[in-house]
Amino acid sequence: MAAADFELGLNSFGEVATDGDRVLSDAETVRLLVTEARLAESVGLDVFSLGEHYREGHNDSATPVLLAAAATATDRIRLGTSVTVLSTNDPVRLYHEFSTLDAVSNGRAQMVLGRASATESFPLFGYDLTDYERLFEEKLDLFLRLQRDEPVTWSGTVRSALVDQRLHPRMQPGGIPTWIGVGGSPNSVVRAARHGLPLMLAIIGGRPQRFAGHVDLYTKALEQFGHTPQPIGQHSLGLVADTDEEAVETWWRYWQPVAAALARERGFYKPDRARYEAEIDHGALFVGSPETVAQKIARVARDLRLSRFDLKYDIMHLPRDARARTIELLGSEVAPRVRELLAKEPTHV
Repeated sequence: MAAADFELGLNSFGEVATDGDRVLSDAETVRLLVTEARLAESVGLDVFSLGEHYREGHNDSATPVLLAAAATATDRIRLGTSVTVLSTNDPVRLYHEFSTLDAVSNGRAQMVLGRASATESFPLFGYDLTDYERLFEEKLDLFLRLQRDEPVTWSGTVRSALVDQRLHPRMQPGGIPTWIGVGGSPNSVVRAARHGLPLMLAIIGGRPQRFAGHVDLYTKALEQFGHTPQPIGQHSLGLVADTDEEAVETWWRYWQPVAAALARERGFYKPDRARYEAEIDHGALFVGSPETVAQKIARVARDLRLSRFDLKYDIMHLPRDARARTIELLGSEVAPRVRELLAKEPTHV
């Protein structure tokens, strides 16, 4: 892959922002996301993605609707999901939503499919967590069939059967770009390879290089399944500011309470300052000035043979000005610097 083709994008989970001392309403945050998609396009970023969550303070529960709004406000930037919880979505409805988004955006839709690390959608939509694997496997098979075949005849155990079914509006031949999101499971890596789908590594803690074995497994599995090489991307959290000090202090203020809550909920490590700074120095937090963040992205891109990096730039109550500055600097300074660094020492994709 040529360095010029390396993609940089943004991920949002629709987390509530602040403006001065005021917490934005849910509706204001939704409108802010459309504004941020427009800003991302204006500074030359490649992709703007939204998650799918059902937690307090998150406003990304109707992702296709939000992306369609962003499509009407932009012209070039690709629009996708940082995660779509396929297990608790109906593949037929999902196909209709994203084929419509692709039509509205003139072919700019894409998505990352995942099994869900946050499981609120299971009780919300009446699914049993004991069916976690079966739901994803069967629904993935159907969703890919809907994208790739016409008409579709399918039967399984998680929804009613289809017989010679044609859906409209149709996606482009072969469907839209569809990635598999992986948080660490080797089985998920092999699943992505078996279906010939791109791999998105969700790395939110620890050294990103520990995923090198997953990359090796993926590339070998692709070959064994008879598929051509596919893109590999990384999703991680962070903030870009004019100086390292500003970025480190700003992110700490808003990341610490979120990380503390997750530590209580999921048994993660407690977010003390020393561990935080270690995550910035050699872990999965991409926090700093444009040069610091660019150097780190380029280093990880080489080590993991990435062709795409997405920065998850919003976190609960982060000021809208800090969010905007991250977007501006990521597009105008970080992205060109990453490509410059990769041109000097390219990845081995």
